[in-house]
Amino acid sequence: MMNKIEQIQLQQLHTFRLKAIGSCCYILKNREQIAELASLDDYLVLGAGSNTVFCGDFAGTLVKVELSGVEYTEQDDAWIIKAAAGTHWHSLVEATLAKGIYGFENLALIPGTVGAAPVQNIGAYGREVADFIESVEVWDRYTKVVTHLTKSDCLFAYRESIFKQEPNHWVILSVTFKLPKQWQAMVDYGELRELGCEASAQQIFQKVVAVRQLKLPDPAQQPNAGSFFKNPEVDLQQMEWLRDKFPGIPCYPIAADRYKVAAGWMIDHLGWKGRGIGGVSVHDRQALVLVNTNQATGTDLIELARTIKSAVVTTFKVELEAEVRIYANGALVSI
Repeated sequence: MMNKIEQIQLQQLHTFRLKAIGSCCYILKNREQIAELASLDDYLVLGAGSNTVFCGDFAGTLVKVELSGVEYTEQDDAWIIKAAAGTHWHSLVEATLAKGIYGFENLALIPGTVGAAPVQNIGAYGREVADFIESVEVWDRYTKVVTHLTKSDCLFAYRESIFKQEPNHWVILSVTFKLPKQWQAMVDYGELRELGCEASAQQIFQKVVAVRQLKLPDPAQQPNAGSFFKNPEVDLQQMEWLRDKFPGIPCYPIAADRYKVAAGWMIDHLGWKGRGIGGVSVHDRQALVLVNTNQATGTDLIELARTIKSAVVTTFKVELEAEVRIYANGALVSI
């Protein structure tokens, strides 16, 4: 049976570490317990809590997924990797690289679990996890059966997926990846360009880790939830207006007439680095990250996020959207 914990300290279940109490939390540790989910009516699924923030007590039921295990299958032209949802993402990146299986190196040191990776369609340095996903094994909360969603079923987009669009429909149990043996370095983004196209997967991995450690705070040392805001998308007309008004603003083409704008640059341009409200501040090296600096409250976090969002709209005519899930008064809230 799943272990049930009542009146659990939520501070230990999310990396922003705001103080809050959860009424009830079940721990899903092995596949034999999956069928027990059928007896639960309404619940919030958690992995490592690196993309979820509790801004107050949570009166509902939580299910923390701690399923573990990784299976490797070699094919003629690729490796098939099936990883349980509770597997630590960076540990999987390290393990595949150690086996001489390449592709995940650009996604090194992203916090969280394998099960959370498809929800956000995690990405960094020119790669997205959707590039490698073959299928996702899920518990369907409506039909109460285990099933599989193909990559196309998952409706992946920039930091989007069907799991994010329908958060109460699925519980991710495992993810199956396909990594081609014919590997090509992806070094077209940021600091990776200096490596050159002849860079090895190990060199890319080491560079990504070094850059992330330099720019991003370790949640274990300075509580945070990673990138708090998405990089917004704009059309060609908006992009040209932004470049005319703000020379140097980073804009990247992502599709026909669609561009991604660097949210961190806009926040930094407005002078928010190192500033904050109450116990929450904008990180002094990466403006996309908000950090819990001193016994922060949920009110501090929401107020700072909304203040920054308002300032960006006023100056840049671009609306920021939170990348993290924020819960207050037991419900998902928008900023």
